[in-house]
Amino acid sequence: MKLIDSKTYLNLAKSYAGECQAQTRYRFIEYGARYNGYKTLAELIDKVVYNEFNHARMFYTFIQQASDTPIKNIDICSGYPFKEKWDLLENLKLAAEDENFEATKIYPEYAKVAREEGFPEIEKLYNDIIQVETCHNKLFKQLYTQMKNKTLYKKTKPVKWKCADCGYEQTSKEAWKECPLCKAKQGSIMLKIEDES
Repeated sequence: MKLIDSKTYLNLAKSYAGECQAQTRYRFIEYGARYNGYKTLAELIDKVVYNEFNHARMFYTFIQQASDTPIKNIDICSGYPFKEKWDLLENLKLAAEDENFEATKIYPEYAKVAREEGFPEIEKLYNDIIQVETCHNKLFKQLYTQMKNKTLYKKTKPVKWKCADCGYEQTSKEAWKECPLCKAKQGSIMLKIEDES
């Protein structure tokens, strides 16, 4: 079976569209974090945006390899989330849900179809991206929980806080409001993301 004649081809197009939309939704979250003074949170989200860009790039690469001539249009019918509002906390929760849905429902199904249709490289791509989307889900859940519980900058045990702007470090249960060295605001402190592996 040729890729261009397969269900996998349409799944690649849906995946490409979904990853493009995800990177834009997460760019909105990044903007909200930056706007509200959470500089290092915004930088974490920006890394996820770049991951989503590269996922879209990989899907696009397979789409382009399916035809020697320019592809003028791929008509797809698919659902995409439009749940996010302009609320940073809620958007972190929704992003975690979106990543979980991709990692547990959509991409496993697309990997299965690719395997059944005889496209092992595309099956592997989906399985590799599932691993990344699972990590994104954990990151968004952790950021949501820490922000909701007001533990982004306050912990039960002393931890090492580090200013992302100047490198100043201090060990304490609670981070400073303003860096003692460079006077950067609290949003410039590197966040503590726990390894859940």
